[in-house]
Amino acid sequence: MYPSFRPATRRTVRRTACVTAICLATALLCHAAHAERLLTIDASAPAATPLMNTIQTGTARSPDGHVLGINSQYLTRDGQPWLPVMGEFHYSRVPAASWEAELAKMKTAGIDIVAFYVIWNHHEANEGRFDWSGNRDLRRFVQLAQQAGLQVVVRVGPWAHAEVRYGGVPDWVVDAMPTRRDDPQYLGYVARFYNEIGRQLDGLLWKQGGPVIGAQIENEYNLAGPGRGAGHIRTLKGLVLKAGIDVPYYTVTGWDQTLYPSGEVTPVFGSYPDEPWGTSTRELPPKETYAFRFDSRVSGDLGAQTHATQQGTAETDMTRTPFLGAEYGAGLPAMYRRRTLVSPDDIAAMLPVQLGSGVNLMGYYMFHGGRNPVMGTTMEESTRTGGYNDTPAINYDFNAPLGPDGQQRPVLAWLRPFHFLLHDFGARLAPMTVRKPDVAPRAPDDLATPRLSVRSRGDAAFLFYNGHVRQYPTPAQKDVRFTVKLPGGAVTLPRKPVDLASGSYFIWPVNFDMDGHRLRYATAQPVARLDGAGGQGSVYVFAAQAGVPVEFAFGASARDCVHAGTGAHVDNAGGQLTVDGIRPGLDAALTLACAGKQPVTVLVLAQDQARQLIVGDIQGRRRLVLSDSQAYVENGRLVLRSLGQPNFRAAVYPALDQPAATGGAALRSSGRDGLFQVLEASVPARSTTVTMRQVRAAQPAAPVRIGGTAKAALLPDPESFGASAAWELAFGGDRPGADDLLDIDFSGDVARLFDGTRMVDDWYYNGQRWQFGLGNLGASRFGPLMLTVLPLRADAPIYLPREHRPAFGGQAQVAALRKVQVVPAYRLEIGR
Repeated sequence: MYPSFRPATRRTVRRTACVTAICLATALLCHAAHAERLLTIDASAPAATPLMNTIQTGTARSPDGHVLGINSQYLTRDGQPWLPVMGEFHYSRVPAASWEAELAKMKTAGIDIVAFYVIWNHHEANEGRFDWSGNRDLRRFVQLAQQAGLQVVVRVGPWAHAEVRYGGVPDWVVDAMPTRRDDPQYLGYVARFYNEIGRQLDGLLWKQGGPVIGAQIENEYNLAGPGRGAGHIRTLKGLVLKAGIDVPYYTVTGWDQTLYPSGEVTPVFGSYPDEPWGTSTRELPPKETYAFRFDSRVSGDLGAQTHATQQGTAETDMTRTPFLGAEYGAGLPAMYRRRTLVSPDDIAAMLPVQLGSGVNLMGYYMFHGGRNPVMGTTMEESTRTGGYNDTPAINYDFNAPLGPDGQQRPVLAWLRPFHFLLHDFGARLAPMTVRKPDVAPRAPDDLATPRLSVRSRGDAAFLFYNGHVRQYPTPAQKDVRFTVKLPGGAVTLPRKPVDLASGSYFIWPVNFDMDGHRLRYATAQPVARLDGAGGQGSVYVFAAQAGVPVEFAFGASARDCVHAGTGAHVDNAGGQLTVDGIRPGLDAALTLACAGKQPVTVLVLAQDQARQLIVGDIQGRRRLVLSDSQAYVENGRLVLRSLGQPNFRAAVYPALDQPAATGGAALRSSGRDGLFQVLEASVPARSTTVTMRQVRAAQPAAPVRIGGTAKAALLPDPESFGASAAWELAFGGDRPGADDLLDIDFSGDVARLFDGTRMVDDWYYNGQRWQFGLGNLGASRFGPLMLTVLPLRADAPIYLPREHRPAFGGQAQVAALRKVQVVPAYRLEIGR
């Protein structure tokens, strides 16, 4: 479940001592050959003072007296800096029966705000007939978000994009009138749509005690000319207000030369680690997503479907608005012509860069995947209906941290420690000013120069470092130390040079307050703070970085206050007290006990342990939980969800009082591991078999055509899918549970899954495993399904990551189904 760090045996100690002596001698020789490399940042100038009253807000006070605010640098809550995390989750693309659990998963993952489009054509496919029921029940979704402890930002459009046909504007509107401008007929229908949204949200706005704190108007809007431009955004905001949607924050997307009325709305920004909407069939140059920005906020091409003819407002508004994010890619979609697949590091490495560039709202698109509703026809963006991209007809997986069926993707574990950091320490970071290093990379493709930044205010600072660039190896940085020049003097860390491996990224604290104890620096990343058990002070959690020795430094006066854990070494020399030799694990790494100050316990987790960590309120108390199962907190209970394994194990701190498992599972305590209580349980295993019977062989696929607005590869016409190979999938053994996943391993171009003749899911091959929740078929369905695979031609002018491109073996095309299995989903609730 998590690494165990036990004392070494006597034999191991002797061996280690010998090796250490050899290494020490080697190090002395190497030091002569490799001089220390000092990376310096001057943060001695005063932090910038925020400008007040530069942005209009709606009613910002809630009935219970809480007040939201905004200045030119950051958001505020009750007058204090606030740096929340926001994640996109499209309710109309996910079954309503799962909303409560999925929102709980997002909250537990460190999301503070759930954002979503109200996709117009999902609600008014036919003129005047609005559907707010079932999966389209906006009101219930917002109520459940509030129940989960989430705030809400409603993206009201009317044009959303969202990879939906016509950007979500209904067909009957597009057919009959001009759109996205101040056309009276168009505005009349927009006003009616906004009024419907207003009725759904009535009673749920922040000023009414509800969770809705923001509304985004339009999307990716850079159109100029009569009836367009900033004036159109002003018109739409007026319609939003008339609809009763009075919220503290009004936003617009700020990229691709966006136009908006300055001071009336706030721009939000984004960045993606690749461009699936692009036309290149090769790897892209290094993306600026991984390069710190010191003079701009707009990060390249974000896929707006219109082209600007003038400078955008966001570029001229930088000193008047905070740097807020809404679309930092937590994953990427697969477009037909360009099928990207990102790794957890590709996503997580963005966080030190964006935060180190000044971002003060970390907003993701998408955080939860989904599927398009089928409403007589499919509703996806398609070149056949004038769209720029060909997207899957149904599937909107987006390679998101939470899949369409609630499955946890590896990237979620990589992101959570950063979210917990922002939850507990974001108020410190938000008012800090970005500082540029003395030597910075000349451009995003400069991979040799170290990438770093500092944000500071007074003598407190955070150091940000990134050595990861998607698809491009960066050199290891050898014998590195950092110097941060602050008003009270320079801080150099660590005490001895360290090697930073290629791909490393982290956030380290400088002059970090821990309940009155001043941590001069740490070579580990802060993660969380919580009150200790039994009123015994507080606990600060840090995460080590693989390959970097953990070192904590305090002022020399802390000599009698710092007590190191097992194996750690304390050195009081050079004007500071340094603790090194810390072994990450579940024991206390060190404790601080100074007269007149609250005692503090410091826990340093190994990197893989930190990625198994969740922080949540269980049994009325904030606790730490480590588990290799998908873990989240729902209604005060710890929920463990495991795919394929009926056994559960979790470590909890502080210990639960008389824990019990629901559903008849026998929960047992297997003692303690360091500070943590260890719990184990098993549930009955299930086994559902899948028999694959090929019913049609693949036929030669037609050449992929070039065309459309992008002048690139086009999704084959419907008739072309007759060349697909087809297999009947029959089920045996145990009846699958509603949360069980059909796991499909295939190679080809486009695969489709049918229940009879009804298509229930589809997938563009990109090397990612395709999974389909069997609960989507309905409780009574247990019959055969049909799976088809359109052959992928070897000469297809599409982009696939080189590591996932199929082996054609000299053949002209491939359409192979290697394996289909049912992966059982087991669930365990722990409460009392």
